[in-house]
This record gives sequence, C-alpha cells and structure tokens, in this order.
Amino acid sequence: MKQFFVTATDTDAGKTHVTSLLLKLAVQHKKKAAGFKPIAAGAEEAFGRLVNTDALTLIENGNTNVLYEQVNPFIFAPPIAPHIAAAQQGEHISVSKLRSAYDEFKSCGADILITEGAGGWLLPINDTELLSDWVLAEQLPVILVVGMKLGCLNHALLTMEVLAHQGVHVAGWIANQVDPQMQEYDANLATLKARLPAPFLGESPYTEHTPKLKIHRALMELFELG
Repeated sequence: MKQFFVTATDTDAGKTHVTSLLLKLAVQHKKKAAGFKPIAAGAEEAFGRLVNTDALTLIENGNTNVLYEQVNPFIFAPPIAPHIAAAQQGEHISVSKLRSAYDEFKSCGADILITEGAGGWLLPINDTELLSDWVLAEQLPVILVVGMKLGCLNHALLTMEVLAHQGVHVAGWIANQVDPQMQEYDANLATLKARLPAPFLGESPYTEHTPKLKIHRALMELFELG
C-alpha cells in the first residue's frame, strides 16, 4: 500500500480538489484508491448524521467500500479551528486517537491511500499537539498543494522550509490555480519550480467546468502507474 498525506500552503488552497484528482488518476489506472479525511470542521445534517462535503467528495472519487465514519472520524459543525470546535463539544482530538482511526481505515485494502489534512501544515488538534505530529509519527510522505494566488511564493517557501526542518519526506508539490485573475501566473510558477526543493508533480488550472490535472512524469512514477 502506498500512502501519502496532502497538506497545503493555507486554508482553501485546494486540498480536496487535488486529492480528488489524485484519487481519480489512481482509479483510472485500475488501482484501488481511498481518501482519508480524519478531521473536518464545517458540516451539515444529512443521512441522519453530520457530514462534511470534502469527505463525501473523497468517498465519491475513491473505489473502496468504506463507511463515512471511517473516512471522517472527527467531524464538527462550525467551520472553525478543529481544536476549538472539539473543545466546544467536549471532545478531544489526539495523535493516539488519530493513529487508531487510521489503523482501522487502512484495512480497506487500498493500493493507494491518500490522507487530506485540514488547514495548513501546523494545525493544532489540541492544546499541545499538531496534526503534523501525527503525520510525522506515521512517517507519511507529504504532497504539498500550492494555492496559486498572490502571496503563494512566501507561503510555499515557508511551508517547505518547515517540512525540511522537521525531516519530512516531501514526495512533491502540485500547483493549483485558485485565482483565475492572478497576475504573472507563469512567472510565479517558474519561480516555485526553481526554488522548491521537491519534485513538481502536476498542475491544476483554474476552470469552472470539469477539473483537470496536468500530470508530470514524476507523479506517474510516484504512484507507480503505467
């Protein structure tokens, strides 16, 4: 089983968008693929329970038989920082609880398992632990989604510097054009290619139609796809 963790330069950089495209890619190449969304803040009532649209998107784009509660074990209604939402409900997220939930999820038998993070890399899950602590404990290779908009150079370089400092294996990065009006898009992309010390895996151009992913050879090799 190949396992990856998708993080991003900031909130709304396109983690779900990119993760769903990666799942689709794996499925198209006859792989069993599953997406894990351990923490979600921002949900509504449906099917007699709270559901998060990002988690549902991952389920729709994978091809394994998993229950919603396996995909998204920690879910909160208000779209706020998860550790704050958890405290308001008297719940407690921890690295040990995430480890148990992930161990259960891995039993789905996927060839490729992709975990989508929440927020950016340094997301608090309680008063003392970060979501990144769990990623480090699991030793998951990280795929960084760069939300292409004004400020992305600083956000991407800072995030990559922290990942390198912590000894994280960065499998690569993907550019996601979240701002269709971004000036000098190509020049910014070229700067990131020159400065980010990790493989460039692909690019998702902005579109209001069917999402696309321009795939680079490095991504095919990473996923071991023919």
